[in-house]
Amino acid sequence: MIEVKNITKKYGAQKALDDVSFSVNDGEILGFLGPNGAGKSTAMNIITGYISATSGKVLVDGCDVLEQPMKAKKNMGYLPEIPPLYEDMTVKEYLYFIYDLKKCKLPKISHMKDICSLIGLGDVYGRLIKNLSKGYRQRVGFAQALVGDPKILILDEPTVGLDPKQIVEIRDLIKKLGKRHTVILSSHILPEVQAVCDRIVVINRGKIVADDTEKNILAGFDDEKNIYLTAQGDKQSVLESLEGISGAQKVSCKKAKGGELEIVIKSAKDSDIRRQVFDCAAKGGWAILEMRTSKPTLEEIFIRLTEQKEVG
Repeated sequence: MIEVKNITKKYGAQKALDDVSFSVNDGEILGFLGPNGAGKSTAMNIITGYISATSGKVLVDGCDVLEQPMKAKKNMGYLPEIPPLYEDMTVKEYLYFIYDLKKCKLPKISHMKDICSLIGLGDVYGRLIKNLSKGYRQRVGFAQALVGDPKILILDEPTVGLDPKQIVEIRDLIKKLGKRHTVILSSHILPEVQAVCDRIVVINRGKIVADDTEKNILAGFDDEKNIYLTAQGDKQSVLESLEGISGAQKVSCKKAKGGELEIVIKSAKDSDIRRQVFDCAAKGGWAILEMRTSKPTLEEIFIRLTEQKEVG
């Protein structure tokens, strides 16, 4: 449905995007994840044809966004990070304006009714947009993206500035929309992407650093496991003894509020070092209050991927 091919975007000597390629399949909800400043919004703007790439191209349902803009954009509904609302219009006036702007051919009254029913705007249809809450304004933004019933929805940071209840409502809405549309959801909020997306693309410093399902991304780090300890003792002595364990790849330690030590030991998948940890505690005279093991979470993997430094 969408093919992004070797997109590079330069601003002077600075590369906002560096040879970015990925695809979005028909009926898929794709999470486009990265920290602030990673290049997410730049990529969304290029996909929608709002700005051009320095090199590379984007195909939407086989149409080049720059060479066949009207045909490509007809298939897309776009919700930018700040919804493009005219606040002195009522919701009805604004959606009718968007309907005319898009040269929509669907029956106007029934099409608007269907959108407002789906988005939950029936109670505010006749109200001025400037008098609506942040959550309702976001819903109006969703509604304008749905005018014309496009095959593809591009959502750029759709929950920014919303309260927790509104965030849950918008996530549920995205899931509902995903049953009828192909969706790209750009976000820097990991739980948001985990909650609604079929596949995740992670971008950092303008480059793609991961592109797969959540399950497969986790499996890529399956050769690691962490041991989490809560202990009492001298921090330096505890660290030195644990770092001497064969199979302990990395040991980090910090003091909690009560003076207890919170320790993370990174070890190889097939290496069970728990007995050696107990032996270290017995020899060193420090106490283990809690010990558990786990594989890296998606959050830990995301942090690791996006903390990678540029080479050269």
